[in-house]
Amino acid sequence: MPTIPACPQCAMENTYQDGENYVCADCGHDWPIKDTAKTDEDTAEMVKDANGNVLKEGDSVVLIKDLKVKGSSLTLKMGTKVKSIRLVGGDHEVDCKMDAGNFMLKACYLRKV
Repeated sequence: MPTIPACPQCAMENTYQDGENYVCADCGHDWPIKDTAKTDEDTAEMVKDANGNVLKEGDSVVLIKDLKVKGSSLTLKMGTKVKSIRLVGGDHEVDCKMDAGNFMLKACYLRKV
């Protein structure tokens, strides 16, 4: 169940939802619900590496485990450095280019350099 945030103007928690806005009963300030939902989505989209560091576009990372490539006899070796990663949505969050080709990797197998 979503919680109603405190008023951004007076910081009182006596707020309620009125249609598409939140309203503060103490000071009368109202603000749109959509702005607060947008900040929740931004925090949910953070991609973290195996150590919990937040990854950004263009970061360099290192593989922490040997990874077998599906449909190929190729194995990406532990310790391989990958430069200039690109973050994408989905199950495999990181898109990268290596000497062996282009790959989509899960962030849990990477460590930020």
